[in-house]
Amino acid sequence: MSPIAIGIVLLLLFALGVPIAISLAATAAISMHASGIPLQAMVQRMFAALDSFPLTAIPFFILAGALMEASGISLRLINFAQALVGRATGGLGLVTVVSAMFFAAISGSSAATTAAIGGTLIPAMAQRGFPRPFATSVQAASGELGVIIPPSIPMIIFALTAGVPISIGDLFMAGVIPGLAIGASLLLTVYTISRIRGYGQVVSPRERQGSPAELGEPEGVFRAFRAALLPLLLPVIILGGIYGGIFTPTEAAAVAVFFALFVGAAIYRTLTPARLLSALRASLLSTVAILIIISAASVFGWVLTANRIPEMVARLFIGLSDEPAIFLLLVNLFLLIVGMFLETGAAITILAPILTPVAMRLGIDPVHFGIILIVNLAVGMTTPPVGVNLFVACQVAGLRIEQILKSMLPFYFVLLIDIILITYLPQLSLWLPQILR
Repeated sequence: MSPIAIGIVLLLLFALGVPIAISLAATAAISMHASGIPLQAMVQRMFAALDSFPLTAIPFFILAGALMEASGISLRLINFAQALVGRATGGLGLVTVVSAMFFAAISGSSAATTAAIGGTLIPAMAQRGFPRPFATSVQAASGELGVIIPPSIPMIIFALTAGVPISIGDLFMAGVIPGLAIGASLLLTVYTISRIRGYGQVVSPRERQGSPAELGEPEGVFRAFRAALLPLLLPVIILGGIYGGIFTPTEAAAVAVFFALFVGAAIYRTLTPARLLSALRASLLSTVAILIIISAASVFGWVLTANRIPEMVARLFIGLSDEPAIFLLLVNLFLLIVGMFLETGAAITILAPILTPVAMRLGIDPVHFGIILIVNLAVGMTTPPVGVNLFVACQVAGLRIEQILKSMLPFYFVLLIDIILITYLPQLSLWLPQILR
């Protein structure tokens, strides 16, 4: 089956609204049947893709984030963020970004970060005078930090599918500085817009009576920090354990689950049996969806390789330019378009084994390239028509996507600048992994 025919079949299925996993598997099945390959090979390939010990880190990290959310951890993180930056201009907007950064270091998921933080802060921002479309845009944009600040589920997927040896621990550490840089740029954007338009004026002490932490007061900051200390320790345990050689990333994910379970059930005592069951159900659904996509994308990638499509793509990119800077520019443009239409896990599984070897051939570090790919696709989570963060944030806010697009424009501009800096300043990604090796 020719590459053009494969592409037409896949695009036709997408256009018909067929789910991504089914589209990938169906295209692979049609191609294999046309080539005379028994379909039993497809089942074997899909099973082999999931028969991986490192892959078990994904359900563990998903479950850890769900348990933290079910235990009310997000409220403790919000209170701490409120104590830190709540008195500044645009206070609750800044609290949203900082809270997303904290929760990102626990959940590893963009959608989970958006839902956990947005459910509390979007209504609160609206009550404090923020236009609801702007409040929703702040949450949608900051939610993408869930897949950039480690631990990150897309980083695990990239390390397992890139086709070259890549350390998950190196990817985790490589995401720290880019994640902090993107968070800082979003804070500056929210502050500037709030100052110009007068959003989120500081409330009086009487108005904030009953707040869990007195905003900006040392005692309030300390109490809020003490309340949030245990969840804030989780990323330290995960990254410290991995780089200290205490456990592997998969074992770190299992430790995160037991930590979340112990904190929620034994210390905070907020993880009731009903909440535990809800967390298990949500984790199961998320895990199944991700693993189905990975298995379908794996067999689709096998079909692409059998038809020598990765080699064609490599020759195309190198034919356009063998300059690394030009290659990265083209990749960024390509990924931004792909991120608008493909779910992040599927996009990584399909594109990582195609593009990573080309990047390495041009002398680009695979860890740096992985961060570039993930950051681009994270921005895709905030862009229509398939931006999962937009859907989640709009669902929480009760708005339609088209109602917030104007408010999203400043954030798109800032995120594009972040992509350029991360792309052409590789040490932002590579400095921490290099000094810790």
